[in-house]
Amino acid sequence: MANVEHGGPGNPFGAGAGAPKTRIGAARVALWLIAAVLAVRQLVVVLRTPEGERLTDLETWIGPDGVLHVNGSFYDADKFTGTPFAGLVLKPFSRAAEQALGWGWTFGTLILVVILGMVAARALPQPVSRRTSLLAAPVAICLLMLSLPVRNTLHLGQTSIIPVLLVLLGCFAVRGERASGVLIGIGAALQPTLLLFAALFWCTGRKRATASTGATFLTVTALAWAAMPHDSWVYWVHHLAGAGLGASPDGVANQSLHGALLRFGLEGPLEIGLFTALSAAVVWFGLRRAVRYAKDGQLLLAVAITGCVAVAVSPTTWQHQLLWVLLAVVGRVGKKQSDRYMWPVAVVLVSTLPAKMMLPNMPVVEPIRDNTVLIAALAAATVVPFLSRTAPQYQEPIPTDYAKPVPARWSRVPLLPFWRRVITRPNLLLELLLIRVGYSAYQQARLAATGGTNSGGRATAERHGDQIYSIEQFLHIDIEHWVNHAVVKAGWLEDFFNFYYTSFHFVVPLTVLGVLYARRPADYRWARSALGFATVLALVGFWLYPLAPPRLMPGLGFIDTVHGVQDFSRPDYGTLTALTNQYAAMPSLHFGWSLWCGVVIAILAPKWWMKALGLLHPLFTVSAIVATGNHWVLDAVGGAAVVGAGFGLGHLLAGPRVGRTLKVATGAQPPVIDMSKDSAKDRTPS
Repeated sequence: MANVEHGGPGNPFGAGAGAPKTRIGAARVALWLIAAVLAVRQLVVVLRTPEGERLTDLETWIGPDGVLHVNGSFYDADKFTGTPFAGLVLKPFSRAAEQALGWGWTFGTLILVVILGMVAARALPQPVSRRTSLLAAPVAICLLMLSLPVRNTLHLGQTSIIPVLLVLLGCFAVRGERASGVLIGIGAALQPTLLLFAALFWCTGRKRATASTGATFLTVTALAWAAMPHDSWVYWVHHLAGAGLGASPDGVANQSLHGALLRFGLEGPLEIGLFTALSAAVVWFGLRRAVRYAKDGQLLLAVAITGCVAVAVSPTTWQHQLLWVLLAVVGRVGKKQSDRYMWPVAVVLVSTLPAKMMLPNMPVVEPIRDNTVLIAALAAATVVPFLSRTAPQYQEPIPTDYAKPVPARWSRVPLLPFWRRVITRPNLLLELLLIRVGYSAYQQARLAATGGTNSGGRATAERHGDQIYSIEQFLHIDIEHWVNHAVVKAGWLEDFFNFYYTSFHFVVPLTVLGVLYARRPADYRWARSALGFATVLALVGFWLYPLAPPRLMPGLGFIDTVHGVQDFSRPDYGTLTALTNQYAAMPSLHFGWSLWCGVVIAILAPKWWMKALGLLHPLFTVSAIVATGNHWVLDAVGGAAVVGAGFGLGHLLAGPRVGRTLKVATGAQPPVIDMSKDSAKDRTPS
């Protein structure tokens, strides 16, 4: 997806259409290997989970004490939420051996995911490039394996892959409208809101498929009613097609309009009336859009939109039933090449990451964070402006402006010539989204380095602290203790460094990024990439070398000026005690980020005094981290190293900075960019 900008229209999975066939083949093999590794990983995760914690829904249904073994109603224990037909299909499995069934169920689900990915890849709206046709299937399977619905399905032992696969097979794999309707009718018998596909068929002129869908649904439902009349009455009449089944319909796991309204505190007739009205509006707008895109030749997008409508208006839509949101990634949004990133990246992140990684843990954003997937489904169904295939920008979006390439000093630098310097401003929403996700990954990686708890890595971190202290003593740079105690004796200086340490770490980098984004977009990309590389390298350091800062080293006499005297067995540093890894000291990102700010300001600032102020920031920061006992001197050296490596990687991958490129190439005159069609083709890298 990183190459959408460079790969030309209709090619969302790779670079330019003129790439050698061998390169396409190598990429295809690599993607299939990644898909296989992800499948094996999912299998291992499920099978290594202790019994009683894995395949919990499957165990609840068909285990020794499962609801499908009882003689009474499936719905007496409030543990089975499927249709009576689903219970009838599952009941024979209750006689299988538990261990063999668990293995078979997991392997079977993985096979269904592979088939689903291959069918979806073959159903991409035409025309597509040869590269896309070759790489689409492994990319789709990789995304499915990483998605939360598939992972949740594998963990719980659910059946939610089956209705989605039946719909896709009915729409894209079988021949004849009657066969198509039979498959979707069976899917609707498992998930009733899929009857909306009958309406899609009717509005697109496939009336035989509509009749076949309805007849199949009624037939299998009647068979289940004949076999289990009491359960069918409970499900279809007493619970109004399953509404209200499940332990907590107001829980975050229920990503439907009904669940969202319950979470907002609405209940009773008011909630029912509002849910009915909103559902009718979503069905009206969603199906109209689905019909329009189906007639436009984008049938996979139309199917995804209809599926998003179905999950939104269902009384209960659990996480394992939300694959339709991921399928909506096939829609093209944005007239500019640079805007094509926004929708697919947002959909992939929503479908693969927990909501707490998408939005901060703040009360003001809880209504959005608790309904992230529902919002994505509603957006896909009703408001996202997917392009029509007849739109000029569908195949030829407005091209991106690139800086004129300059020959590198060494023949192998830059190593990736297709990663060219872009001189236009990137999409702000996408930048904010990636910054948030990147910071969440940074927090998770820091905590994972000690096994998820601050006490988990204490012994190792303290041992590494002794090593760092010994090296500094050997080098005669062990000044931390003297500086720490000297600052404590001067109260005003202690207050200054405490304030500087706690306040400027995020404020200054975000300010620099904001100013560059608004005033110097090309330099923003250069600086942002260097900062991102440096942070990723720092995460590797946190993982490989947990290190206790001076203030958490027992017996050395350091004073924690920010948090006060600590009990080293249970340190307390405010509200972040349980959320941060305090043993992530090497390298120091406090100093690394401040050095990044100083370098960027010194290079780009127009006035000498601005450059001087920029260079003062890393000086004050290194003084603050040492004075407060939060870092060793060598931590700052590590921070400088990862920042230098970050700038180096940026140069290695993309060549010189844009400003320097423009100066060398044009004699300080910005290039005149011809926005004509021929010029756009000339700028598209091969």
